[in-house]
Amino acid sequence: MEGKNMTPKILKSILGILTTLLLLMTTLHVQASSFEGKKILFINSYHDGYPWSDGITNGVKRTLADTGVNLKIVWMDTKRNTDETFITEAAQRVRKEIETFRPDVVIAADDNASKHVIQPFFKDADLPFVFCGVNWDASIYGFPYKNVTGMVEVAGAKELIEILRDLAKGQKIAMLANDTYTARKDMENYRDKLGIDISLKLVDSMTAWKETYKAIQDQFDMLIIGNVAAIKDFNEQEAEAFAIENAKIPSGAVQMGAMRFAMIGYLKVPEEQGDWAAQTALKIISGTSPAEIPIINNTRGTVIINAKIALSADIEIPYKIVESAEQIIE
Repeated sequence: MEGKNMTPKILKSILGILTTLLLLMTTLHVQASSFEGKKILFINSYHDGYPWSDGITNGVKRTLADTGVNLKIVWMDTKRNTDETFITEAAQRVRKEIETFRPDVVIAADDNASKHVIQPFFKDADLPFVFCGVNWDASIYGFPYKNVTGMVEVAGAKELIEILRDLAKGQKIAMLANDTYTARKDMENYRDKLGIDISLKLVDSMTAWKETYKAIQDQFDMLIIGNVAAIKDFNEQEAEAFAIENAKIPSGAVQMGAMRFAMIGYLKVPEEQGDWAAQTALKIISGTSPAEIPIINNTRGTVIINAKIALSADIEIPYKIVESAEQIIE
């Protein structure tokens, strides 16, 4: 009798589960089909294979996966090609792509897409844009416009320097980076927004990078290693070996691309930018005006330790820092 009494309950439970699954599948189908045929153009200022760009791209792709959106990616390649003529031509190419593809929303990653595409051609236009990866201050491009919102990229330099100061013997800080607009902008913001006095060392060759890196070890107490992607003859393996051999002071980076040469990293999460931009693009397609979506800053950060550099410099990393690290390079 007990088995017979339980049967209706079991059947009812199974029916409930099946109903829930059916509703969930229907909801997912509606969500996907509601964006079916919609088009998003993703402008990446840099190039495929550049770690930061790849992270943003991965965030965009995974958020838009299974939504039905037709995603098209355009690379401007302005990290490796910094000549103004090249950048202007790249911007014109993107403009033509927008006119041809006729997207519902455009996502624009990093500064050059905003500076050379959105600002000159699409200010307060009907076409909505979502920017991401714009360094420190979007107001320099006049944002927000009525058709533009986005996520500002703020480096974790303050958090990084707090860690480095725990390891350093003095307060003098240098930053070594490729000779680019972005590097200069970072430097200005470290000073103006964070109140940090840093000596900027810009280089444009592998030889200059090595010479400057070595000189900094004797002249400063801390080193921030900036972007090297624009140094065309840069050899990462050679730089890593050189850094390990010559490291004397604590060094840090705010980008994964420099972690082979730096002791401590406090890194932004590029996927955060891509995820948010894609989610916001879907929100706009669903009817929300960009003007109703506030511009925000990124909030996530991860700690990485390069044990090889620390051992070479004979610097002991405190346990509290080791415990907080998401990755240790050995």
